[in-house]
Amino acid sequence: MGKLIVSLSPHAHGNESVEKNMYGVVIALLPAIIVSLVYFGLGSAVVLLSSVAACVFFEWAISKYLLKVEPSLMDGSAIVTGILLGMNLPSNLPVWIILLGALVAIGIGKMTFGGLGNNPFNPALVGRCFLLVSFPAQMTSWPVAGQLGSYLDAQTGATPLAIMKEAIKSGNDSLLKQIPDATQLLLGMNPNAGAGTIGEICALALLVGLAYLLWKKVITWHIPVSIIATVFVFSGLMHLANPAYADPFTVILSGGLMLGAIFMATDYVTSPMTHKGMLIYGVAIGFLTIVIRNWGSYPEGMSFAILIMNGFTPLINHYVKPKRFGEKPNKA
Repeated sequence: MGKLIVSLSPHAHGNESVEKNMYGVVIALLPAIIVSLVYFGLGSAVVLLSSVAACVFFEWAISKYLLKVEPSLMDGSAIVTGILLGMNLPSNLPVWIILLGALVAIGIGKMTFGGLGNNPFNPALVGRCFLLVSFPAQMTSWPVAGQLGSYLDAQTGATPLAIMKEAIKSGNDSLLKQIPDATQLLLGMNPNAGAGTIGEICALALLVGLAYLLWKKVITWHIPVSIIATVFVFSGLMHLANPAYADPFTVILSGGLMLGAIFMATDYVTSPMTHKGMLIYGVAIGFLTIVIRNWGSYPEGMSFAILIMNGFTPLINHYVKPKRFGEKPNKA
């Protein structure tokens, strides 16, 4: 007869669960997925389906045959990892590279540490950054949106972030005129320009997802708002000092900033526990993103910034702790 083990009080009852939150994220991603299918067509479908299928398969195979544990695919975490990995890839990436990225994301980024809840780094970003440093040419070949029937032979072009990088290097602020305006970036209308990854094509779709996550209380506002606000402030100051730096609205609506701030940095496992810690974490990610974008080798710095701060999350949790249950607040 099994023992009934009761933990120490306090006890709290809630209707939250891993499955509910994971599928809540999937629902929040649906607007961005639909927009990607509208703009990229076949390419988006191939990349997203390949990524999700590969992540689910690798988690099942590793759990069953290597870790010898019962696979827990129904919690939705492998599906979320697959979608987020796919959203961080260009729509013309060959399937074999996608499969390799999924293996690294699940095998190294997640299952090596014991599976869901134990990984110190966001698995999708582990897979994405591995592919970025291993296959830089394929990972930085950006199809122009609107080629619905194209996949591997899609026409490519320079992204807004690449144009910003060139403007900074050359000191020629006239290059920034090639970048779509804020309204076009918000809606994903980037004529004759490389659209970037699948998930960053339309900032408005991502903001709709943010509204849903906040409404359902899947996440809080602290991380996404602190990241976006920090990037806005620093990029605004730099634009005032030197017009070769893009204006803050263009900066926050370009690249993977919205996708990372809303769906990647807010991962429960790899982000701080307290609201104060979340603000520190978000400000640091925003600052690092600006530093890497403007002075690093890659035009985009969001993925690297999040992974760096994933590594600092235990330190933030150590020094910024929630009050103990029943502890009286400090009196002035």
